[in-house]
Amino acid sequence: MIVYVLDSSALLRFLDKEAGWERVADILAAARSGSAELEISAIQWGEIAGAVRRKAGPAKESRVLDGLPQFAPRIQAITGALAVRAAALKVDRRISYADAFALDLAMASTDRVLVTADYGFKAVDDLARIEFLTAK
Repeated sequence: MIVYVLDSSALLRFLDKEAGWERVADILAAARSGSAELEISAIQWGEIAGAVRRKAGPAKESRVLDGLPQFAPRIQAITGALAVRAAALKVDRRISYADAFALDLAMASTDRVLVTADYGFKAVDDLARIEFLTAK
């Protein structure tokens, strides 16, 4: 079964109805129907919480975060080993530390696809399957 690893930019596009949001809606529907799985790292989950809080305040942050689990994303905890792997990706491939967590999840197997609107991942598209959402 395909596992979609969501970068925070993908879910933020969905929430804000920006370019590419329809593709994310399709992925969320596939997860809800059981034909796909979703994963997101706790780092990206935190980025989403911060972005929503900054834009709309704490009340909306709670409503948004409480509503997203209906799509059954597995929020992957950050372990010491994962933190070290992410640091290596950051240093060796010059990507942001937060992005390295999403990339590491996608690199776990060939049935995983990282979904992102962040074209900074182009620099590491040789390491994992990456689906880029439409540019704004």
